[in-house]
Amino acid sequence: QLEDSGGGLVQAGASLRLSCAASERTFSSYSIVWFRQAPGKEREFVAYIGWRAINTNFADSVKDRFTISRDNDKNTAYLQMNRLKPEITAIYSCAAKYFRPLRDPGVYDFWGQGTHVTVSS
Repeated sequence: QLEDSGGGLVQAGASLRLSCAASERTFSSYSIVWFRQAPGKEREFVAYIGWRAINTNFADSVKDRFTISRDNDKNTAYLQMNRLKPEITAIYSCAAKYFRPLRDPGVYDFWGQGTHVTVSS
């Protein structure tokens, strides 16, 4: 029900935009979150955008370089990642839940398949 895309291999300092597309007409009621998991590490919160798009939240490590947005007409959310650093290399996965966004991955009902982001130095 969610499709992650936009990952790739880039050099440090480059930008990427991840997309999270939903097939549901109820997308406008979803809060969307991105988590990431690097090799050998636990999954961690990256950012979320609430269902009304006025509520956004970022991990401290990315808040100065990442932005998040959504286009409900396209049933798609976006994570714009700028000035990328090698340490952000991970699999990025979006997830969705109805209404209120949270940082806890356990409350999300729908998940994308993940997209690889690799930043070379």
